[in-house]
Amino acid sequence: MLIVIASTLSSCSTQNSANGAPAVNAKATFTAHGSDLEAYVLGAKPNEKLTLVDNAGKAIANGVADRLGSFIFRNLNAGPGYYVKSQIGAKVYGTSTFAVLDPNVNPPESFYSAQHMQVGLNYIKMRDGVTLAATLRLPPGKTLADGPFPTVIEYSGYATAAPGNLLNQLLGQKQTGNLPAPDSATVVGSLLAPILGFASVSLQMRGTGCSGGAFDLFGQLTTTDGYDAVQIVSSQPFVKNHKVGLVGISFSGISQLFVAGDRPPGLAAIAPMSPTNDLYQIGFPGGIMNNGFAQQWEQQRVADSKPAPGGGQPWATQMIDLGDKTCLSNQALHLQILNIDALMSTVSHRDPSLYDIRSPDLWASNINVPVFIAGQFQDEETGGQIANILTYLKNDPHVFATLDNGTHVDSMGPGVLIRWLEFLDIYVADEVPSESPLFLTIASQMYNHLTGSQGGTLPPMRFTNAPNVTTAKAEFEQQTPRVNVLFDNGGNALNPGIMDPLWSQGFSSWPPTSEITTSYYLGPTGTLSTTKPSTTSSLSYNPNPDLVPRTDLPSGNAWAALPPYKWLPTPSGAGLGFITKPFSSNMTVVGPASLNLWIKSSAPDTDVQVDVTEVLPNGQEMYVQSGWLRASDRSLDSSKSTALHPVPTYLASTASPLPANVFTEIRVPILPIGFAFRAGSRLRIVISAPGDDRPAWAFKTFETYGKVKDTVEIGPAGESALVLPVVPGITPLDSQPPCPSNRGEPCRIYVPESNGG
Repeated sequence: MLIVIASTLSSCSTQNSANGAPAVNAKATFTAHGSDLEAYVLGAKPNEKLTLVDNAGKAIANGVADRLGSFIFRNLNAGPGYYVKSQIGAKVYGTSTFAVLDPNVNPPESFYSAQHMQVGLNYIKMRDGVTLAATLRLPPGKTLADGPFPTVIEYSGYATAAPGNLLNQLLGQKQTGNLPAPDSATVVGSLLAPILGFASVSLQMRGTGCSGGAFDLFGQLTTTDGYDAVQIVSSQPFVKNHKVGLVGISFSGISQLFVAGDRPPGLAAIAPMSPTNDLYQIGFPGGIMNNGFAQQWEQQRVADSKPAPGGGQPWATQMIDLGDKTCLSNQALHLQILNIDALMSTVSHRDPSLYDIRSPDLWASNINVPVFIAGQFQDEETGGQIANILTYLKNDPHVFATLDNGTHVDSMGPGVLIRWLEFLDIYVADEVPSESPLFLTIASQMYNHLTGSQGGTLPPMRFTNAPNVTTAKAEFEQQTPRVNVLFDNGGNALNPGIMDPLWSQGFSSWPPTSEITTSYYLGPTGTLSTTKPSTTSSLSYNPNPDLVPRTDLPSGNAWAALPPYKWLPTPSGAGLGFITKPFSSNMTVVGPASLNLWIKSSAPDTDVQVDVTEVLPNGQEMYVQSGWLRASDRSLDSSKSTALHPVPTYLASTASPLPANVFTEIRVPILPIGFAFRAGSRLRIVISAPGDDRPAWAFKTFETYGKVKDTVEIGPAGESALVLPVVPGITPLDSQPPCPSNRGEPCRIYVPESNGG
């Protein structure tokens, strides 16, 4: 075990600096403490110069205290004997020695079990001495004496631990004691879980709200803190079986993957909704900076981490105004945020030292508890690539994924939520699933709040008549596919756009083993065909992001039943279109795809976007999916790439400009697809500059002013083709959904590109 080691100096003169620097001759008035590969200082004077000394007496780092008297030294080696000194005149002040912690060495169980939680706002101590705000909520009308309860944790940097009542907030009712309510993004843990009979702990991420420490978006301490919190909560007497689950959507969905990958013994299962698999792929789709949602979200997290009062999250200011001294003292390190937005904005290539520790994919490969995960192919916030994380979960035998078309909130739709509850009852509560009439009422109100319309009908809960949980678990595992793809979510002709998938198909793996790699070759007149062109030719376009219209919502809500999308065609000459003949039978596509382009450009580098669409017999065009690539990032990771899933390295060391006047193959990764093309419809792709075809994403792409020419080679010399994962033998259970209707898949009138496709 490594914990903070503090020793009183027996003689200040025993601490010496290397190279003949002045020895410590006075005890510092500030304190220094060890953390995971870090050290933090509290109580220094603003602008005081600080020096970190290792156990060999060598000064290894310098820093300056911020206006709150704090500083963090980062990227240190674990070990004992560190101290911090500061020289003012002839006085050299030194702290007690401490250890820098190894994140792979955990505290003893006694560290966790010695902490006790009560209903309401708590402050729980992490291994480095920092305390995090954690609000305990019980099922309505229950007290701790009614326990033990099945228990879950929701963990994020939103206003998670604000101790007020979210339901009162949503209903416009007054809060008891003027306590601030949590963010509505915490609805899963702060509202749904207690209603369903679970005790729920709303855990505030380090460096945000009333939690201490400094914010570092999904850095190592995010994982370590989650581990510690799971162990603290699971040790409490109110927790059934001393095992907890992790729940939440979006931010609190992503955090689960890190924590579970660290394997805390007190963790029973996780249920992430709408997470992502990789921060780089959100921040730089195809290697192109996403200066829409991704950058804006990161900037909001930076603003949220500022110290209160006067900055940061309003609920922290409210708690301080109510006299919460711990919340106030916990602001001390908030200025020491590791600004991930600033770091990401400086370099467009993937830096393994920055991103690997923050990659849910890599942590997921170490998860060994049951997982229920839900995501959307058209998620306008965290992206549609979440399905790809399933390849990293392949060694976990109890993974149950639900994927559908839709927006960020559709992982809470009726087709998902009941299965989620079955999972929690069985794997966290260790109980036979049971229905909750109150939950049905709240779910209806929740759908109205999120989408402005009623959701679809909640399917019946299964296994409620099982004689015991062992039987229920066996039946759940037998009847629940590892991957369940929901199709035509929103496609109900009578109630278009409501959360209501019309049919589903289960698969035993991702990508489906039954898929057939199917190539559609680009033709010289804008055709798209499984037959290769017999002669070589080329087509050119002028990529111009200023001309490619943004898909946005002039007014309205992206989560609404029928958002007023403004999705316009690419202007003539600014892109190329390719389209098939009408299909004679249905074709179902499930999995990631690739656009293999032989391309040359008049510029040394170019950004490519491809949109995949369906053109209906009535001339309406429905969006399906997109892919992007900066041509200089075309180098692939051969250990991960397949014929259907190109995985660029995105490393600076492998990036290279396009050769001048030479056709070069680039493989554009297309986000995973789950879509049934109907008989009579046509498959279409449009190639252009990145054009913001997802309503919340935008791209910091090359400004071309229409002067750049990109040329695509077609035919035997360069077999440019769209490569799709076609799954045979699947028959849609519904007719062609009206356009618009499918959630996350806007519609427009089909207008051919200038090349005919």
